[in-house]
Amino acid sequence: MKGKFPKISIIVPILNEADYIGKLLDCLQHSIIPEYVEEVLVVDGGSRDGSIKIAQGYGATLIHSEKGRAKQMNLGAQRATGEVLYFLHADTLPPKNFVTHIVKAIEAGYQAGCFRMRFDSNSRFLQFFAWFTRINHQICRGGDQSLFITKELFTKTQGFNEDYVVYEDNEFIGRLYKKTNFKVLPEKVETSARRYKKMGVVLLQYHFGVIHLKNYLGAGPEQLYDYYSKKIRT
Repeated sequence: MKGKFPKISIIVPILNEADYIGKLLDCLQHSIIPEYVEEVLVVDGGSRDGSIKIAQGYGATLIHSEKGRAKQMNLGAQRATGEVLYFLHADTLPPKNFVTHIVKAIEAGYQAGCFRMRFDSNSRFLQFFAWFTRINHQICRGGDQSLFITKELFTKTQGFNEDYVVYEDNEFIGRLYKKTNFKVLPEKVETSARRYKKMGVVLLQYHFGVIHLKNYLGAGPEQLYDYYSKKIRT
């Protein structure tokens, strides 16, 4: 790594996230450490609400991209100047002192990892599934847990597979598990349970389980998206 500390580029893909992006950027503004963080990149996939104006109001670097989270995150990584990439969903808040936790993990030799997760909900059902994020196995991973990775490893592994409209985080992390010693940090991000509240916690978790199973049985990105678009997307 160059310099005294590895610099982090925080990458946030958005699409119509006006209800959440301000809260996240406010959290980042009050918790990032300038000597560790190079930039905050908000990669927009064509928002038509107030997301862009809000992001600009917080001074984030705005990048316009084609729609598709994999495409947006890859473009953010391409534009990033930091040595470490930290991918964060707009409706997920990082834990206190997350920057120092990431830096310590990188300095300890880990090239990729994530945090544990909790939902912003008192649902015992969701708390039960969130508990499993402490287990260091790829089946317990997901994009809501955020992801840090050295830019060198990201480049070597060719980043997110843009054929995946959904499941892009899981597919990429699955490849990372085969390439490096993936680190699960004990601190927790807090992610929104909005989709569960809208559809129902049991039903949505069932559909996510089916998608995991379909992937395990060899379904490709088109088949996964077909199921997602019929059963989950509204």
